[in-house]
Amino acid sequence: MAGGKAGSDRKVRIAVVGLGFGAEFIPIHQRHPHVELVAICQRSQDKLDQVGKQYAVERRYTSYADLLKDKGVDAVHINSPIPDHAPMTLAALEAGKHVMCTVPMATSVDDCRKIVELSAKTGLKYMMAETVVYAREFLFIKQMHDRGELGKIQFVQASHQQDMDGWPNYWPGLPPMHYATHCVGPCLALERKDATEVSCFGSGRIREELIGKYGSPFAIESAHVKLRDSDVVARVIRSLFDTARQYRESFDVYGSKKSFEWQLCEGEEPVLHTAKVPEPEIPKRVPVPDFAHLLPEPIQRFTTGGVYDADEHQHLSFTQGGGHGGSHPHLVHEFASALVEGRDPYPNARQSANWTCTGLLAHESALEGGVIKKLPEWSMSS
Repeated sequence: MAGGKAGSDRKVRIAVVGLGFGAEFIPIHQRHPHVELVAICQRSQDKLDQVGKQYAVERRYTSYADLLKDKGVDAVHINSPIPDHAPMTLAALEAGKHVMCTVPMATSVDDCRKIVELSAKTGLKYMMAETVVYAREFLFIKQMHDRGELGKIQFVQASHQQDMDGWPNYWPGLPPMHYATHCVGPCLALERKDATEVSCFGSGRIREELIGKYGSPFAIESAHVKLRDSDVVARVIRSLFDTARQYRESFDVYGSKKSFEWQLCEGEEPVLHTAKVPEPEIPKRVPVPDFAHLLPEPIQRFTTGGVYDADEHQHLSFTQGGGHGGSHPHLVHEFASALVEGRDPYPNARQSANWTCTGLLAHESALEGGVIKKLPEWSMSS
């Protein structure tokens, strides 16, 4: 990493790995005051050169192993397919690189443990780039909670429903809870609590040709999660195949004074419910700000929809429209700031493992008829 003591002129030299979804982050990294985007990596030479030319990135790698040998790279931002997350993360940590990786952390509890242990051993930082906990809707309700406006939190629940039919490679038949961080994350992040145990039931049955690869028969998996040092229980719901539902990420928070219900549907604002008012006045749709003010000015533009830079004659963000609720610039800022300041990013390795293992163990619970599964101690804050 360039520089010594943390300061405003310190920069982290980052490489972006995986240029499908990952390409959306390139212009954000390039404009962050604490980041120097030094390299990109992609298996396909054509794709690599296309993106490299578009964003004027000269250092390009088709080999991840070669990238990790580059001493001019301090950190990697991994956006590869889910099965590659753990091996690529472990390789980066072993090579002395900090890691930000898209979700989930891994596909096994053992790989999550290895990442936690290696991060601790090396002192290198790991951050799982969970979009929901930096989305504008989550930042809005987190702010209300931190101000005490919700009263006592009584219950939280979240869902992530998506039709993955037709997706390639590893997707067909993937157990729903193997990719559950979009709904586990906000439930645990609201009050910064760890999950301690989970019980899950499977419901329905997907097509026989989908079941074979993972041995996972369920159309929907729904889990209850116990939170550490809390009387609050969370519920999470996940589906991937053979369930008719528009794409949804939702998060509901029920408090003694106010409750919040967010359901991702085009053109619909979240609903805020207020206690002890006349019945017709209880629910009210509320506009949610973009929270751009929390970011350095050069990347504030990325919290909203697609941006066109007239001076550079190019679009600065892609089809996500501000990136998963405007979360993309917040993720970059959290990771870069943590490295510059010498602190853990949020979520760090342990927290990321706790969120990921909650889903992995939930699926095990479903296969065993709802038996309670305890989260490993190494995935919890000390």
